[in-house]
Amino acid sequence: MLQLFLRVERQTTRLALLGAVLMLIVSVSLGFYQVMTRFVFDAPSTWSEVISRSAMIWCVFLGAAAGFRGGFMMSVEVIYKLVPGRRLIWLEAFIAVCCAVVLVVLITFGTAMMLRVQTQMLSGLEVSISWAYAAMPVGASFALVAVVARLLAQATGQETIGPVVEEVPAVAGEGAMPVTGGPTQDAVAPGKPNDRSERP
Repeated sequence: MLQLFLRVERQTTRLALLGAVLMLIVSVSLGFYQVMTRFVFDAPSTWSEVISRSAMIWCVFLGAAAGFRGGFMMSVEVIYKLVPGRRLIWLEAFIAVCCAVVLVVLITFGTAMMLRVQTQMLSGLEVSISWAYAAMPVGASFALVAVVARLLAQATGQETIGPVVEEVPAVAGEGAMPVTGGPTQDAVAPGKPNDRSERP
């Protein structure tokens, strides 16, 4: 059952990310079109700016699902270092609950707001403004599924707990730093002695 839920979540998050990319393309393209019509052809478009702004709203809320799923939110690493390794899952659970509360609020009030403004029209278009406001509950729903899936995957040991921090090593001899979480140069393979005298 868990694996089925995680497979479904992967597809929904992928769909949300694809929608975010598509909306970003639409927003940038219409923004370029708006600039061209205003400053080049001296005949500003009356509809492109509205659609571009609405597409950017959809891009942000749909892209949030992938951000929550990958754990790409801002994290305070010192907290992860202070908490013992066995209790990190409780920290992740607390973070997931806080995120879920915010997302539920967005879904609830976003839906109410969408229904409240459905009689209003976008300026320059005969389209209800509720289509722009719908990005809030739809994007938050995708993100809520992603938050639950991330926590379940971490609780069952299918994903690592905590932020993944990688540092790009500098040129040798200039204070190179190893990649965090990876093996260092002095790491010893199982069954082999750590004797530097045997090295050529």
